[in-house]
Amino acid sequence: MIKQILKKLPRKSSKTGDNREHGRNSVTHSIASTGSRSSDLGKSKSGNLNTVSPQMNDSASDAVQDGNKIQLGMNSKLNGNLVLSSYDTLPALKDVPSAEKQNLFIKKLNLCCVVFDFTDPTKNLKEKEIKRQMLLELVDYVTSANGKFNETVMQEAVKMVSANLFRTLIPQPRENKIVDGVDLEEEEPAMDPAWPHLQLVYEFLLRFVASPETDAKLAKRYIDQSFILKLLDLFDSEDPREREYLKTILHRIYGKFMVHRPFIRKAINNSFYRFIFETERHNGIAEFLEILGSIINGFALPLKEEHKVFLVRVLIPLHKPKSLAMYHQQLSYCITQFVEKDCKLADAVIRGLLKYWPVTNSSKEVMFLNELEEVLEATQLPEFQRCMVPLFQQIARCLNSLHFQVAERALFLWNNDHIENLIIQNRKVILPIIFPALEKNARNHWNQAVHSLTLNVRKIFFDLDPELFKECLAKFREYESKEGEIEARREATWKRLEELAEGNVPSNKLVPVPQKVQPSPSSG
Repeated sequence: MIKQILKKLPRKSSKTGDNREHGRNSVTHSIASTGSRSSDLGKSKSGNLNTVSPQMNDSASDAVQDGNKIQLGMNSKLNGNLVLSSYDTLPALKDVPSAEKQNLFIKKLNLCCVVFDFTDPTKNLKEKEIKRQMLLELVDYVTSANGKFNETVMQEAVKMVSANLFRTLIPQPRENKIVDGVDLEEEEPAMDPAWPHLQLVYEFLLRFVASPETDAKLAKRYIDQSFILKLLDLFDSEDPREREYLKTILHRIYGKFMVHRPFIRKAINNSFYRFIFETERHNGIAEFLEILGSIINGFALPLKEEHKVFLVRVLIPLHKPKSLAMYHQQLSYCITQFVEKDCKLADAVIRGLLKYWPVTNSSKEVMFLNELEEVLEATQLPEFQRCMVPLFQQIARCLNSLHFQVAERALFLWNNDHIENLIIQNRKVILPIIFPALEKNARNHWNQAVHSLTLNVRKIFFDLDPELFKECLAKFREYESKEGEIEARREATWKRLEELAEGNVPSNKLVPVPQKVQPSPSSG
């Protein structure tokens, strides 16, 4: 009777109980047993992975025969990081038959969901190394996979990536940093201490997204809008290595998941809006612009109205923040891409630059002049003529700048053949605007290089159209003669105002102020 009852009891539960008891007492044994089976994991196909792994003892081959299950226990929580407390030995993926690889892959994904505390370099050293070896193995498996990933694999892969990557970024204190962006480049970037694991998780995600075995139609359920938003938040990381991986991964997601493209563009735009109009602080603006530069390059013609709005409302206002130097190269590339695709946008771009032109920041002014030359190089005559008057009024102010680099950079515009041809064709409008600035520089600019370049530009105009040059010179001399009279009149006006003010100085006597008499309430 007793035997019949025992036979009806489920055997699986008793084995699980044995495994748990075994798992509690075999932590050290399991660490030693994963060594030689994972020693080949360093042979990753990525050239930018640090895959040097120490050799370990292969002393637990007996436990591998019956220990194919993960027993993952989380018995403590320190600083939000889970600590691995017990697990069973798992064989290497290369050591199991093909039919069992997928299940083992999922088990290892689950094990890698445990996040360790890297703020203390002496904590969980062996467990950290085992996880690193497992991550290397997962990367290698995804790279060499020869069958489509099913829905369970995708779900577990995204779960593991999310557990490791999505975290709160703690900004470094910036009290001593210069906010104009120049000195920020010289600061040592903050390196994440968890990078040995983060790098491999990023590499795993990159290989997973890029793999031909990842079906976009199936994967979009897990790499969804929520996942993308969390990925975009990580662009504010201060670790440049992390931002570089994020840039590559987001670009691959944009290329593979066409359904997400409008959402990605909109989400990046929202990040730009917060940066421009609210915080003016974000570490990933250059990486965002680098991605967008590639996207803009692929825009079909004619450009959609949505893309033109993006240019006017996002890219042009990005010239406003003080930290422009951190991302100006990428921004200038995006702007130039638009003008090269549709030359009619040159007028809007140039007027936008003039709107945000710096007044007191000379280094920023030089950047604007560099970008202006690139834009003008792609500008055609009709668009140039629409904006040339306000444009050369600004260039004239740059020519007279006391900062020699600003004046010199403005004069270098004449070294560009295309820009020089545009100026020559419209010299009757342009020369009268810039002639006073050229003449003042030629007479008394303190910098010799600026003085020499100014004389060269004057000679170009004189050789090209002597009559126009003489006419402008006569008008300038007439203005100079009138300028003395205007100055004398101004001084006389100020003197008269001072005399009137002295005559109306009040004495020290107190002047009584009449008080308002309150009406008495009428008797009723």
